[in-house]
Amino acid sequence: MLLINIGFGNIVAAERIVAIVSPESAPIKRITQEARERGLLIDATYGRRTRAVVVMDSNHIILSSVQPETVAHRLGGKMGTNEYQEV
Repeated sequence: MLLINIGFGNIVAAERIVAIVSPESAPIKRITQEARERGLLIDATYGRRTRAVVVMDSNHIILSSVQPETVAHRLGGKMGTNEYQEV
């Protein structure tokens, strides 16, 4: 299983990621609010500004304070870095 660091030591399973998007658009704000209402929102920002919204295949929405480009880079990174681990 490939694990990706989404900031502050929070890690998600790479195989379960559907999309990594910016939180500014109205549709993404609506998806985030709906996930909050359904209890499927995971806030991993530690009180910081949300910079990336990670959509999972389980319909969970994860908020991250790391830029979407950074998370995507970690997803496509090289083995041996501490940005992700294979378990």
